[in-house]
Amino acid sequence: MMKIRFIGADRQVTGSKYFFETDDRRLLVDCGLYQERAFLDRNWKAFPVRPEEIDLMLLTHAHLDHCGYIPRLVADGFKGRILATAATAELARIILLDSAHIQEEDAAFKKKRHAKEGRSGPHPEIPLYTVEDVEQAVLSFESVAYDKRIALGRRTSVTFRDAGHILGSAMLDLESGEGDSVRRIIFSGDIGRWDSPLVRDPSVFGRADYIVMESTYGDRNHEDPEPIESLLTRFINETAGRKGKVVVPVFAMERAQELLYYLGKLIRIKRIPPLPVFLDSPMAVEVTQVFNRYPSYLDEEAKTVIRSGQSLFEFPGLHLTPTMVESKAINRVEGPAIILAGSGMATGGRIKHHLEWNIGRPEATVLFVGYQAQGTLGRLILDGAKEIRLFGGMVPVKARVVRIAGFSAHAGKNELHRWLNAFVVRPRRLFVCHGDEKISLGFAGELQAEGWTTVVPHYLEEFDLD
Repeated sequence: MMKIRFIGADRQVTGSKYFFETDDRRLLVDCGLYQERAFLDRNWKAFPVRPEEIDLMLLTHAHLDHCGYIPRLVADGFKGRILATAATAELARIILLDSAHIQEEDAAFKKKRHAKEGRSGPHPEIPLYTVEDVEQAVLSFESVAYDKRIALGRRTSVTFRDAGHILGSAMLDLESGEGDSVRRIIFSGDIGRWDSPLVRDPSVFGRADYIVMESTYGDRNHEDPEPIESLLTRFINETAGRKGKVVVPVFAMERAQELLYYLGKLIRIKRIPPLPVFLDSPMAVEVTQVFNRYPSYLDEEAKTVIRSGQSLFEFPGLHLTPTMVESKAINRVEGPAIILAGSGMATGGRIKHHLEWNIGRPEATVLFVGYQAQGTLGRLILDGAKEIRLFGGMVPVKARVVRIAGFSAHAGKNELHRWLNAFVVRPRRLFVCHGDEKISLGFAGELQAEGWTTVVPHYLEEFDLD
């Protein structure tokens, strides 16, 4: 017996959860938080499977849409082990603690506001989970190595393969059955990109009976008119020439580290001047420390830098600003500088203060290096807004606004095809998930025309495999 039930990231992107059932094990692959406004209700509904009936959890990586529901599931009765790579376990704790703080702050704010307005909201005025829930949940993590087959039951096993997406990310190579009845199912997780400087290339496979695959960018490629280093060099030098600051809304995990890597390299080879660079994100500093603890996970390009005696992320002029006092002091620094601050979509955090100081200055540049979701402040700026609301007032947008698309950690459409084309034997079924409905359907339709047997599952749809 093999069954799979799709409990998230089905015809939308977030909330990845796949319940995989064999005759000797009941597994949950990923346990993500829903983040799209239209699907937030699902975070509050009773879990479709009784948490205490799930034997094990397999976690592909530490992004919130893959791990962000774990504390709630543990609080509701899940008592099994959570298998993940060592780096994923460390990063997940950082991400989940931050999420818990936000949950607690949001609940307190909403309770106060609703009391003042004499109404109640659609969800309980309590955190989905607390810091205490996170500390309890992370006790269930068990670290596993890449490329080592792990027995999960008498007839079910898994091997974690490098996904090349973020540090510690994995694809899951699951096998279940005996003799001629053994079936192999590949969960792609989030597929990374080839030739990234920090993480290794995505793993590929020759055969599988079933594939569960992401399709986030199944409709587009990540293409810039110039290489990343050339674009960074041009934008920074042009801004420095105007004596302005480069302000970068940055995601704390992966994007911040990639930027530090490139900036250090460009400064060392003198393609950009040794400007002050401020990493104004305590979480990004924590994540960078995790990178430093796992050099064996890194790409050969990064390992070569380490072997040469240089640091991947440290260079002259770099300033870490853990406190709010230090953060506020950045805006009193005169002359050109580079400011990296969260959040990555400018929806909150320290970046909003730096935008308030700089977005109205024609000599400044606002540089986007990550995806900007519809409705976020980052998207409004990127789409050409003439003025934006910050801290209750309207601020004119006079700074130069630019974007570098090549930083994405997700495979683009051509790279998704490259990953699939490694399969010498096509599977019985290819489940296309983790993408907006239109994108998943379009990508699956193209693959169907090429001879693949594709399915785009609906929420809570279940399939017998075999």
